[in-house]
Parts: sequence; structure tokens; C-alpha cells
Amino acid sequence: MSFLSDYGQPQNPAAASPRSVTYCCGSCGYELNLSSSDRDTANIGSKYRKSAKKGIVSFVAVDESRFSQIEELRCWPYFESRHSWGLLRRKTKLSCRKCKNFVGVGHYDGASTLVGSDSSGNGEAPKKYFIKISALQPLACDE
Repeated sequence: MSFLSDYGQPQNPAAASPRSVTYCCGSCGYELNLSSSDRDTANIGSKYRKSAKKGIVSFVAVDESRFSQIEELRCWPYFESRHSWGLLRRKTKLSCRKCKNFVGVGHYDGASTLVGSDSSGNGEAPKKYFIKISALQPLACDE
């Protein structure tokens, strides 16, 4: 059986179907309901290599019920860009709910973390989650 891409080139049928990997805790094997399809791919070109070298993968969504969470409010200057900065930054430390192993952090996105509102009207900007690669292990492949 031969598959052709949009440009008439032969294509591997296995590559035609997108696969997503589900991850569990690297220490105890607890299922974290963390899927590779929820990875943040918007900035793959700009800072991806730097974060991969640090062993960090970013996600736009996680199942927060699978993690123990500790909320922190830090009073320290931070810079989003040359013209965007702030003093107060909220973050959430994420640990495995079963073994309490540190998995990563969730940061509120943007400078509007304490003031303003988003489309949901709850006054919070969306979170981005930064997960340590070494704290994960693949659970299964879904087709």
C-alpha cells in the first residue's frame, strides 16, 4: 500500500497518523495524565534548544488533580521582554501526588497575573507548565 503526501511524494503510513505519548512519574510510575499532545509548541524555534538542554519541557495543559501543588508568590523583579517586566510573580510547584517527587512548576503567563482579566473572566492569565524530563517516563502510545 502506498501513501502519497499533498505534494505527490511517498509517505510512511506510520508517520501519517499522529501519535501522542502519555507520561507517568519517573520515580513511582503513578499516571500523571500528561500527554505529549498538550506540549507548548508555539515557541519551539526560539527557546526550545535552551530549555531542552536544561531538561525542561513546556506544556499548555496538565491534569492538576494528579499533582500535589504548592502556590508561591515571589517579590523579585522579572523580565518577560525588554519592555515588559514585573515585581510579583505567582508560580505553582508540582509534585507527584503519590510519591511527592518534584516534577515541575506552573507559571502564570504574562504580566497580568494579579491585575486584569482573561477571556474566562476569572482575572487570571493562563498557566504554562515547565516539567522536568527526568521526572517523567513514557506510559503508552496512543494512535
